[in-house]
Amino acid sequence: MKKLIIHSVPVVIGFIWLMTVYLTFNPVILKGPDFLKFYVILVLGFYASFFMLNSLKETISGTTIYFAGFIFLLGIIKLIRGFLLGKPVGFLVMILIAECIVTLIFISGHVNEKIK
Repeated sequence: MKKLIIHSVPVVIGFIWLMTVYLTFNPVILKGPDFLKFYVILVLGFYASFFMLNSLKETISGTTIYFAGFIFLLGIIKLIRGFLLGKPVGFLVMILIAECIVTLIFISGHVNEKIK
């Protein structure tokens, strides 16, 4: 339960920012730079919460993996929408690649701990 609350904080902050600035709860309809601001808030907040849990010697749980997956899925949805509309998606692709690399590093570390 503690992990769920800690990982929910960046999501809530991101959506509060989205509502106050753009008056919407749907990040997919935002234009490129606006969506990237929201997505960076989400990703950086998630990894800050992840490192906070890691520093408290908490293990990586399914909750952490689900949050990472949902954030990645949101980026993929926006990437597909950008391709379909013919918009430039270079920065989003770079963020998604970096997110994949970081997530794979942490998941591989988690799998190595489970094996030991």
